[in-house]
Amino acid sequence: MPERTPLPADDPDPDPDSTRTRTPFLLAGPHLGVRPFTYADGPEFTALARESRALHRPWLAPPLTEEAYAEYAGRLIEDPARAGFLLCARESGRIAGFVNVNNIVAGAFRNGALGYGVFAHAAGRGLMREGLGHVVRYVFGPALDLHRLEINVQPGNTASIALARRCGFRFEGFSPDFLYVDGAWRDHERWAMTRELLARHDRRRDDVT
Repeated sequence: MPERTPLPADDPDPDPDSTRTRTPFLLAGPHLGVRPFTYADGPEFTALARESRALHRPWLAPPLTEEAYAEYAGRLIEDPARAGFLLCARESGRIAGFVNVNNIVAGAFRNGALGYGVFAHAAGRGLMREGLGHVVRYVFGPALDLHRLEINVQPGNTASIALARRCGFRFEGFSPDFLYVDGAWRDHERWAMTRELLARHDRRRDDVT
């Protein structure tokens, strides 16, 4: 389970900007801390998004300008049906990626839809598996009290599907013409996690280790 407070560890991505103002982490693990989006993150986030355009195309389109970021972050900060989390190197605080929870439904469903991305400087190092795991556990806890999370991903996005599988998400089906993306209705695979499934996944992992 992730630690609730940052502890000393090797930083996976030292940041030359040692003067940055640190927003406290909601929780932290071996390499990453998780914190909410803030409006002040615009310059860093958009610079990383521009550097990562080749990596993100055609699956992601994070904001590339500070004006677009202000609108994007504002929805995550202000809309109770959304929540956004930045994944940051635990020592330096440099942003490595992000996980958003959209379409949050309370009541008997207690469900949210996940979107996520890693920036180019942090890609290919297994950090998204750690970060997504932290966020899943956080939103299943008292902060959001969700019971189910879904990932809807286009079949060609093999990296995202592999991440969902590694994190223990269950394949629930294929839906043609499911979501309107980039000017057309796109087919999607549906993956999901529940609290019960997460508990079973953690038990299997503990048995292996």
